[in-house]
Formats: sequence, C-alpha cells, structure tokens
Amino acid sequence: MNHKWNYRPITPEQAETSQTLAQELGISPILGQLLVQRGITKAADAKKFFRPQLPDLHDPFLMKDMDIAVERLNKAMGKKERILIYGDYDVDGTTAVALVYKFIQQFYSNIDYYVPDRYNEGYGVSYRGIDYAAETGVGLIIVLDCGIKAVNEITYAKEKGIDFIVCDHHVPDDILPPAVAILNAKRADNTYPYTHLSGCGVGFKFMQAFALNNGIEFHHLIPLLDLVAVSVASDIVPIMGENRILTYHGLRQINSNPSVGLKAIIDVCGLTEKEITVSDIVFKIGPRINASGRIQNGKEAVDLLTEKDLLAALEKGNQINQYNETRKDLDKTMTEEANRIVTELKGLADRRSIVLYNEDWHKGVIGIVASRLTEVYYRPAVVLTRTDDMATGSARSVSGFDVYKAIEHCRDLLTSFGGHTYAAGLSMKIEQVPEFTRRFEEFVSEHILPEQTFAVIDIDAEIDFKDINAKFSSDLKKFNPFGPGNNKPIFCTHHVYDYGTSKVVGRDQEHIKLELVDNKSNNVMNGIAFGQSSHVRYIKTKRSFDICYSIEENSHRKGEVQLQIEDIKPAE
Repeated sequence: MNHKWNYRPITPEQAETSQTLAQELGISPILGQLLVQRGITKAADAKKFFRPQLPDLHDPFLMKDMDIAVERLNKAMGKKERILIYGDYDVDGTTAVALVYKFIQQFYSNIDYYVPDRYNEGYGVSYRGIDYAAETGVGLIIVLDCGIKAVNEITYAKEKGIDFIVCDHHVPDDILPPAVAILNAKRADNTYPYTHLSGCGVGFKFMQAFALNNGIEFHHLIPLLDLVAVSVASDIVPIMGENRILTYHGLRQINSNPSVGLKAIIDVCGLTEKEITVSDIVFKIGPRINASGRIQNGKEAVDLLTEKDLLAALEKGNQINQYNETRKDLDKTMTEEANRIVTELKGLADRRSIVLYNEDWHKGVIGIVASRLTEVYYRPAVVLTRTDDMATGSARSVSGFDVYKAIEHCRDLLTSFGGHTYAAGLSMKIEQVPEFTRRFEEFVSEHILPEQTFAVIDIDAEIDFKDINAKFSSDLKKFNPFGPGNNKPIFCTHHVYDYGTSKVVGRDQEHIKLELVDNKSNNVMNGIAFGQSSHVRYIKTKRSFDICYSIEENSHRKGEVQLQIEDIKPAE
C-alpha cells in the first residue's frame, strides 16, 4: 500500500498560540499544537477537554419537542398505557432500546420492547411492528435510531390509535411523520446546540429530560452511560462536544461498573483485565452486539443488554459470540467474492465509485463488505443484494465524501433510503440497479476530490524520539477518547535506524517487531508494524528511513511506550 503523507499545516499565529497554551498548562509544545489543531486555544477550554464534566451537558429541553415528549410519556404512565420501546437492529438501535427500557422500567412496569427483523421487516418502523403493538394494547411507541422517514407507517399507527415519539439522528426529509413529538437535532427547525448525537444519545437526552421533569436525580442516569459510549464509538459519530462528555464518562462506567450484559460481552471478548478504549468497542464489543441483528434477530442483543443475572448474560453472550463467528465467515467469503468481481470490472481505474449487486449475498453483512471495499479501493462503495423483488443494500464512504448526498441525488430511482455522511442504506426495484450505478458514478465523479481517492495519512506533528518521555505519553493519554473529530494523533520521525534487533513476527510472518533509534538521542523505541513485513529487507540494510506512527501503551508491559507504525518510507 502506497500512502501519501499529508503534513497538517500550522500557521505562525497557531504556533504562537500553542506555545502560550503549552506553557500555561505545563505540557509539551507539541501537545499544545495538537490542542490548537482541535480548535482549543484557551487553557480553560483545554482543561474542560482533558476532564469533561457531566454538568456541562446541554439542557435537554433545548431540543425541539422535548417538552411535548416528556409530557406524553408522563401522561402514558399516569393513564397506565402500555408503552413499546422500538429500535433499529444495529448497535446504536439496540443500545438505545436497552437504555430507555432499563430506565423507564425502574419506575413503570407496563412496558415492552421490539426490534424489527432485518430479513422479514427490514430497516425502520414496520407495519408488522405496529400490528404487534396494536395486538398487545400499546398506546405509545417510543422509536429510537429510526422513524424520521416513517411517514406512512406512523400515519397507519395513528389510525390504530397509537401515538409515536420519534428519537432519531438521521437526516430528515422535508415532510416529517405525524408523531406527537420528534426529537432530532438534524431537523430544519432545530433549536439544540449539538447536532451529532447518536440514536442512543438522543434516547439518553430524552431520559435526562424525563428525570429532570420528575425530580429524579442525575446520578440515576450515570449507569446508562456505558451504553451511550458503545453507541457513539460504534456509530462513527464525532467524539467532540457533548459526545465527548458522554463517551468519556461512559468509558469510566464500562471500566469501573459495566451493566451485567456488557460485562458478559467484555468477558466473551477476553477484555476482562484490560482498560477498555474506543477502539475495543469499535473492533470487539460493537461487532458482537451487531452480529445478533445481522445473523439472527437484534432483539437478542437487547435481551442481553437488559439482563440482570450474570450467568444468564454469559450464556446469551456466548450465543452472540457464535453469531459473530458466523458473521466473520460470511464476511470473509463475500469480501473475497466482491474483490474478485471488482478486479474484473471494466474500466476500474477510471471509476470513482463501486456498485455491486449479487442476489445471493447475505443481507446481514453487505454493510461490512461495502466498508472493506472502500478500505481497499478508496472510493465510495454500494453493495446490494436481493430481498423479494427489491435490491437492498448499504453504502459506505471514504474520508470527507458525503455518500448520503450521492444517494439522495438518485432518489427518484429509489423506494427508500436513509443514513448520514459515511454510511447509508437504500432499496430500489431490481431493474433500476444499472441506471442507479450509472447515476451514482456520475455524481461521485463530479464531486469527489482527487485526494479522497487514494490512501492519505494525516500527520499531526513531526517529532524526535527525545520528545517521547513518560510525561509526554501520560499527557497524551488525556486526549482520549479518540474518534472522529478527535482522531488519534499521528506523528512522524525522520531518519530512524534499526537498532539491529528488528524481526518479522506473526503466524504468516506478516508483521515487524521493531527496535529503533534516531541520531538525536540514545532512546531505543519499541514499535510494531502490522502487515508491513515487505519493508524488512530495506530496514536491515542499515540505511535510514522515515516512520509515521501513533503512540500506544504496550499491552503486555504496563507503562512502556510502543509505537504503532502506520507507514515506513526510505529516507529522502
């Protein structure tokens, strides 16, 4: 893989601000620069960034319709109506359902939850779900992480005497559904100061408002933050502003006192003794929760996340882990097949997008396959399969390109679509697939920037090994949690040498374990370069080379710094 290194520019003014900031905070000027790059220029804001505080969360009643939503929930409880918590089958949806259900259940018993089946009902609010609600005497449905486009379905529910409160974070259409209240900070008439909440985050704000209105103290909400952190990390929403506060305290909750269900998943992942980070959620915890909705039914994930008995939770956790193994096998087979099709596509080099349709592919993993294709080919990808007489699928994007807009451009060909910048779902009649492929490619070609079509590594700062000491890495830790909007800093060091002890490791000898020196200090730095064994021959020639990397703590040796090498280049 040939990466282009993009050095993030810093203006003389920014350099001066970062120096002053670093002095005030008693940290390295390099870290002062990282703060300025994140838009933090004052010491007071930096302290809030390093130690996010729960009292700094926004007032939930600033959100449009929040007062109406709380009033309707209170009324339902007062009249002893049956309440149904309804949500999407992915991580964000199932954590949101679990959170709202767990909180309300402490004060009210006539309550149930429902997660649609990915295969029989598809995404969002389904007629089958409404019929289930009507049959079981439901008067109010709280829908989470979907529903913003369910105009027809919510009209149908209304005719059956069922009210809806919609809690969503996807981009709405011009026409909103006829719900009693719609909580969504992406509404055109939005009044809320933060627009990047996850679906579960919107559910949390609703419960925060309900608690405020009913004199329930805030500390009763804190145990729910572990679910919010899992949703924010898994749904790839920015981890700045309010999401940073929620994720920071959510991770503290996961690491100190996770709910029984999450504890079981942590156990199954083999993370029991480890301090859990955002990347553990993204790569281990999230996929397992997701696997339930991909392979079986998302309801099983909610069953696990609301479980109170540890033994029962461990049993459910192991079941979900099995689904994840099945998901991995499907994913591997389909990705190999997709890659083979892509390499055979005519004019691949000139295409700016990839659209694949295969009626035999498994609906539960097409989103993952689309992600894999964007990683390999650096272009927006749409992967479609057949559901009855429709082509349904998932789209994923590359950094900085809004795939939702590209799909919206083709909306006259689609029967439904929804999503956000980097991920979207869509469906169309099978005969529309060729025209969609053409139009989608046309839009992407016109709007994508050349630098979005190849692998770029953004480098935050150039440093020497002498800059990396115990205080530097301890201060760097304060930048956690990392994620979109606050990516893990990437550093580069020029002219480093092999200490003479670097070697290839791994089952297939595909990784390099490195011991490196530069010519400005005596520090010997340990590093690991995953999947980069092709560079070992050059490294062993004793010539100098440049590296870019993130700074990690060695998971096997507490307190020891390890460089996670992203790329290696011969020194110029």
